[in-house]
Amino acid sequence: MTVYIDPPTWPGHGRLWSHLVSDVSYDELHLFAEELGVPRRAFERDHYDIPSHHYAAAVAAGAVEVRSREVVRLLTAAGLRRPKGRAQ
Repeated sequence: MTVYIDPPTWPGHGRLWSHLVSDVSYDELHLFAEELGVPRRAFERDHYDIPSHHYAAAVAAGAVEVRSREVVRLLTAAGLRRPKGRAQ
């Protein structure tokens, strides 16, 4: 199982956020997030939003660190990208 996380550089709600994604399946992503203790409500279309204070725990659990651009490339290549405004 491989999931990926970008650096916590996305501002929102007074903190910085990372994106956690899979290049295999949403099931794999949901399982990893559940094992990490991330609530399902943090899932948004094709990724989980992870607050910066949980970044190190995600990496320690096995998430591979990648650049933000790589997150989009991985999702697109896997056919898992769900941009805003498109039907799911």
